[in-house]
Amino acid sequence: MTHLARIALAALTLAFAAPAGAQMQDENANDFTEKLEIGISTDEIAITSDFRGADLTIFGAVDGFDPNLLVQGKYNIIVSLEGPKDNATVRKKERVFGIWVNTSSMTFELVPESYSLSSTRDIETIAPPGEMGNMGIGVDHMRLVPLGFVGDGSNLGEFRNAFRRIRETSGVYERDPGGVQFISSSLFKASVRLPANVPNGVHVVRAYLFRDGTFVAAKALPLRVVKTGVEQVITQTAHQQPFFYGLFAVLLAVITGWGASLLFRKE
Repeated sequence: MTHLARIALAALTLAFAAPAGAQMQDENANDFTEKLEIGISTDEIAITSDFRGADLTIFGAVDGFDPNLLVQGKYNIIVSLEGPKDNATVRKKERVFGIWVNTSSMTFELVPESYSLSSTRDIETIAPPGEMGNMGIGVDHMRLVPLGFVGDGSNLGEFRNAFRRIRETSGVYERDPGGVQFISSSLFKASVRLPANVPNGVHVVRAYLFRDGTFVAAKALPLRVVKTGVEQVITQTAHQQPFFYGLFAVLLAVITGWGASLLFRKE
C-alpha cells in the first residue's frame, strides 16, 4: 500500500470514529449522580399533656444535580413522617332491627399509626402511580395487607378505603402538596405535621428524590417521640403493670362516685 493510500485510510477511519467519540463524551457529560441529604434539629421530641400538635421542619440538600434539569423543574422531592407500626382493625356497622351493630371487620397488618406527607407538588404528577405503589409512598399507595382469612376478597377495597378515610378524618394521616420548597439551587425545606394524638415510639423521616419522574435517591432518619410528666407515668403503668393500673382506675372511679354522691346528696 502506497504512502498516499495509508493517509487516505487513516483519514477515513478518523471520520467514522469522531462522531462515536463525540457521542460518548456527550453521554458522559450528562451522567450525573445525585445524592440526597436531610437533617432535623433534634432526634427526640418530648410531648406534654397539653400538646396540641406541631409542625416539624426538615432541611435537605441535593448534591450532584444537573443545573439544566433543576431550572426546568425536573427535580421533585417527597418527605414523609411515618409513625410506629401496629395492626389496625376496621369494623363495618349495619343497622339490624333498628340497632347499629358490628357485622364484619378486617385487620390490616403493621400499618403506621400516624403518617404525614409533604411534596414539591401532588405526588400523582411526580411519578407514575405504579411506581408510587411499588414504593408505598402516599396514603393512597400505602400497603394495606389484611391479616388472616378475608374470604373471597371482594370487600377488600371497601375496607381499605374506609381505613384511609377514618385515618385522614381523625387527622393522624395528612398530606400537603407544596409542603416542600427549594430555598436555593440545591437546598430545600419541608414541613410535616405531628398530630395532637401523636403516638409514642420511634418515627421515621423519609425523603425521596425524583428526576423527571424517575426515582433517584432516598434518605431516612429516626425521630423518637416520648411523653413526659403525668401522662408518661400513666402510659408506662398501663403497659408495664396493667393489673395495678386497672385496680387504680376502679378505685378512682369508686372514690369519685362516692364523693359526687356526698356532694350532691339532698338533705
